[in-house]
Amino acid sequence: MAHTLPQLPYAFDALEPHIDAKTMEIHSQKHHKAYVDNLNKALESAPDLAGLPIVELLRKVKTSAPDSVKQAIINNGGGHHNHALFWEIMGPGGGGEPAGAVADALKAAFGDFAKFKDTVKQNGLTQFGSGWTWIVWNPTATKLEAIKRANQDSPLMDGLVPILGIDVWEHAYYLKYQNLRANYLDAWWNVVNWKAVEAKLAAAKAGK
Repeated sequence: MAHTLPQLPYAFDALEPHIDAKTMEIHSQKHHKAYVDNLNKALESAPDLAGLPIVELLRKVKTSAPDSVKQAIINNGGGHHNHALFWEIMGPGGGGEPAGAVADALKAAFGDFAKFKDTVKQNGLTQFGSGWTWIVWNPTATKLEAIKRANQDSPLMDGLVPILGIDVWEHAYYLKYQNLRANYLDAWWNVVNWKAVEAKLAAAKAGK
C-alpha cells in the first residue's frame, strides 16, 4: 500500500508568529509531499518492503533494502516519518513546560528543563548543514537521550524511538529567520505540543 501525505492537524497560519504560514504551506505540501512521492517510487524496486508500515520499514531498511534503492528509501522514508512526527508535536497554543511523565523523564535525563532545552538547541546549532535535533527514547538504556542526525536519517534506523524533533533544514525556517537558526530554535518552543510528546513517550516505553 502506497504511503500517503498526512493532513496537517491545524491551519497553515496556526503557528504564527513563530512559524509563518507560507513556510508551513511549502514545507508540508511541497517538501513533505516530495518525500512521500519519491519513497513510493523507490519502493517499486523493493516489493518485499512496499507493504511495511513506515516505522517497520525504517527499522529494517539498512539490512533489508536492495543496495540500488537503499539510500533513496533512507532519505525519503526518513523524510516522510520525520515530518509526520514534526507536524504532530507542534500545535497552536503550545509551549510552556511539560508536566507528568515527560517532565519526570526529562529531569532524569537532563537534570532540569533549562539544561534540556539548551542541549536540544546546541545539537541543532552544531548540526552542520541540513538535519535534525532529536529527543529519543533509548529502549536499551530505558531513558531519554538527545542526539542529532544529518539530512533525513531517522533515529529508528539505530533502534531509537524519536519522540521530539526539530527540523533544522533551512527550508524549515529561512523565509522568516533567514540565517538565524538560533532564533528559530528559541521560538520553536512556543509551538511544542507536550500532550503529543507525552503520547509518543508512552508508546515508546510500551514498545510501540
